[in-house]
Amino acid sequence: MAIQKVLGLETEYGIIIRGSPDPNPIAASSALINAYVADLARKVAWDFEDETPGKDARGFAREDAMPPEVETHLVNAVLTNGARYYVDHAHPEYSTPECATPLSAVRYDKAGERILARSVEAAARILPPGQTIVVLKNNSDGKGNSYGTHENYLMDRSVPFARIVQYVMPHFISRQVYTGAGKVGTEASSTGGIDVTFQLTQRADFFEEEVGLETTLKRPIVNTRDEPHCDAQKYRRLHVIVGDANLSEVACFLKVGATALVLSMIEDDWFAKAGDRDYTLANPVQAMRRVSYDMSLHRPLELADGRTMSALEMQWEHFDLARKFTEERGFDSIGGGEGGQQLLDRWERVLTGLESDPMSLANQLDWVAKYRVVDGYRERHGLTWRDPKLAAMDLQYHDVRPEKSLYARVGMEKLLDEADIRTAMTEPPSDTRAYFRGRCLQRWPASIAAANWDSLVFDLGADPLRRVPMMEPLRGTAAHVDTLLEGVSSPAELLERLGS
Repeated sequence: MAIQKVLGLETEYGIIIRGSPDPNPIAASSALINAYVADLARKVAWDFEDETPGKDARGFAREDAMPPEVETHLVNAVLTNGARYYVDHAHPEYSTPECATPLSAVRYDKAGERILARSVEAAARILPPGQTIVVLKNNSDGKGNSYGTHENYLMDRSVPFARIVQYVMPHFISRQVYTGAGKVGTEASSTGGIDVTFQLTQRADFFEEEVGLETTLKRPIVNTRDEPHCDAQKYRRLHVIVGDANLSEVACFLKVGATALVLSMIEDDWFAKAGDRDYTLANPVQAMRRVSYDMSLHRPLELADGRTMSALEMQWEHFDLARKFTEERGFDSIGGGEGGQQLLDRWERVLTGLESDPMSLANQLDWVAKYRVVDGYRERHGLTWRDPKLAAMDLQYHDVRPEKSLYARVGMEKLLDEADIRTAMTEPPSDTRAYFRGRCLQRWPASIAAANWDSLVFDLGADPLRRVPMMEPLRGTAAHVDTLLEGVSSPAELLERLGS
């Protein structure tokens, strides 16, 4: 049976420095994060001991592979909600804590938006007069540079990686019809003769390979980075780099929820059991862009076996398989029945809306909402799609400041209570190991030398430092450790009780 899909999202935010004679995005990102952490009056650093970004899931690395560098000298903090907040290259990045359900992942992703908005406020108090920092939850600066929104899914290590690639790639390509954040124009060097005025996604322009290790150059549709951040004998962490940064709660919920279900079906070999449902595309990289450029949602894609199928048809096929899968196997792999049924219902409703009238989803999907507001402005003012005002509106949609954001003004449907999102800024999820990490950071920040996903390093004032391993993502929960934490009064006592 498919294992539970512990989830996480990593978002690199766009950053703009205004009013500076020498704008430096790395320095601005550091100032942003340091200002927020200073407001919290506590800082615990990230532990790089287990970082292996060059390890490839296929068991090798090509000679020309370019695994990302680990930048240990830049600001890198762990928050009390269990998240990581740091500078990644030239961007502030927020990585959610481990989440046990798709809706929990959305909640902690939205908490990240609030943290970035609070960081902008904190940085404004220390910047020189006349300087401001603008932060955008998007994936492209409009000048040929893209930055990522990565998803992570816990999977059974025994599942052949080739099977994952075969069945997940068509889903990644076709799911763009609801995961796209929308984009004015294109930054691709070639569009195959298509005049792209507006497209579904921000990321499709930047993918050049089907499978590979890189994340910044020659980006692959299926990424092979093999850092499980847990017991490597039992698990893998599928590192997904093809998605857009979603402000829409509905789009984000579908993005992680539908993908978690598809991966569950892959683990159980459901595609083969359901009659060898193979949707392998003849040219996946080309198809990725064709889907993004297709505002009609009905352009046929050529499959490897000679058939054709649109992205929307392909998603209906995946939905049908998921419905039958959950009827037989249930929703345990995505955290339970109530949220699972909510996901299936929403998936079906969104596909139905896309099929009948995509504009009916303007309050649910990012690309539809953005297209509606930008195209409405264009028509009212008689502008062409090449007008720079429309590109500026595209960016403004993603501003994390509610008073500046176009997203905040278009009446998007909410799945979460604002109070719950605010709580998630400081409190960890109770149903993963992030709970233990977050609670320890709340109680004993001065005694924790460093932290990462699978361990905490305590400093009790005498050598040696003491490491507490956390190799099981679904242990260290409130149910596992609340009694233990309530029964100790110091980190030394905690470590004694743990035998560490």
